[in-house]
Amino acid sequence: MKKKDTQITKNKKAFFDYELLDSWESWIELKWHETKSIRQKHVNLKAAYIVVINNELYIKWMTVTAWKALSNRSWLETDAPRKIFLHRKTITYLSTKIKEWWYTIIPTELYFKWSLIKLRVALARGKKAHQKKQVLKERSMDKAAKLAMKKYV
Repeated sequence: MKKKDTQITKNKKAFFDYELLDSWESWIELKWHETKSIRQKHVNLKAAYIVVINNELYIKWMTVTAWKALSNRSWLETDAPRKIFLHRKTITYLSTKIKEWWYTIIPTELYFKWSLIKLRVALARGKKAHQKKQVLKERSMDKAAKLAMKKYV
């Protein structure tokens, strides 16, 4: 990210559950009340994923909490699918890749670029259980080593 970019939210679970292969910056179609909620950081990407429908990308399960002035409205959809804008060649590349085994498209972070809200989209491959255990093991070993170094310094 550059100096003018400020992060709104990051999908930390995606970095643990998936091996990220490549990423792209994309625009996202939002309604006015969703934009207001996102500016107040009332958004969650944890369960979100991206699907291809009719050669267009849509993000599903990105939860945008209702803006507080509209919180009593029943017509607000917090988990509605939202359209993502990428180049046509990129969309065809991604759609062919997700037909292969273990590949998926996930959102990794949501951020401001100047005054625009952008979404970082990544092509990912799911990690196996033993790979996740290895990451946890390495983290605990690093933590123990840092603690030991701190004790002796």
